[in-house]
Amino acid sequence: MLHTNNPIIKHKAGLLNLAQELNNVSKACKVMGVSRDTFYRYQELVAEGGVDALIDKSRRAPNLKNRVDETIEKAVIDYAIEYPAHGQHRTSNELRKQGVFVSGSGVRSIWLRHDLENFKKRLKALEAKVADEGILLTDAQITALEKKKHDDEACGEIETAHPGYLGSQDTFYVGNLKGVGRIYQQTYVDTYCKVAHCKLYTTKTPITAADLLNDKVLPFYEAQGLPVLRILTDRGTEYCGKVEQHDYQLYLAINDIDHTKTKAMSPQTNGICERFHKTILQEFYQVTFRKKLYGDLAELQKDLDEWLVYYNNERTHQGKMCNGRTPMDTLLDGKQVWVQKNLTQI
Repeated sequence: MLHTNNPIIKHKAGLLNLAQELNNVSKACKVMGVSRDTFYRYQELVAEGGVDALIDKSRRAPNLKNRVDETIEKAVIDYAIEYPAHGQHRTSNELRKQGVFVSGSGVRSIWLRHDLENFKKRLKALEAKVADEGILLTDAQITALEKKKHDDEACGEIETAHPGYLGSQDTFYVGNLKGVGRIYQQTYVDTYCKVAHCKLYTTKTPITAADLLNDKVLPFYEAQGLPVLRILTDRGTEYCGKVEQHDYQLYLAINDIDHTKTKAMSPQTNGICERFHKTILQEFYQVTFRKKLYGDLAELQKDLDEWLVYYNNERTHQGKMCNGRTPMDTLLDGKQVWVQKNLTQI
């Protein structure tokens, strides 16, 4: 696997890594929206000069004949105004679902030509369109206008080999629901494929932490024919305590699941859950609470479950393992990795 922190070539290394993981060049090229010729050119550069050879050494004058079709260019511009918070690779992935094939770097090239290359400029273009045409804002546009200008702090690398190898669990405070009280969300995210499971409670206790695993997580992985080997949590009282006196610890012991705790005073080590919490806040809770008043927990849980179906099965993910696939697609491909490793051990 190739590793790089250089954002300029990260998508190129990701293409090569994805082809290696899938053992299928054609499928990797289709997922990433590039040609096989481009793949083999990247592969040859790495073979000759290592991963750093993927950095473009020259800045020649652009060849206008190589520019994308006008219809593709218009689709990218329209999408940038419709979803200003989406980055170049998310834009590429989502447009591919609509039958518009353009790579992440192609999206950025179009943005640069139209002064849309960063979030601030795309918001400015959205505001100009609102002023000129008086359009009604969509939920995604409202969310983008409310979004903070700074992103979460970077998170360290987590070792993960296949779906079920390591899950990340955390508690998220949703808010105070009138007539119900304080609402907490128990969250479980697979660190390999990013498939997420969530359930709402009015308390945060060892029982609720174990209930999420018992009700949603373990039945899901059992249906997929995958084991849950290890879970990473913070050091909150709902997750930590003496095994014989702690419901969550006892549940893990009974199901033979290893428990790993984050480093003290370093919550970013559980960054996969933290990043998911930011996504669910912006794309679900802030949107649904603007549109609907909830009178009970069951109604909110129903809408949350529907959003999770979209998140796991339709929303493309830009994570290291997903590389533009949906979490469920990544899980299904990752199952083959687990099966092969299991057969090798046998």
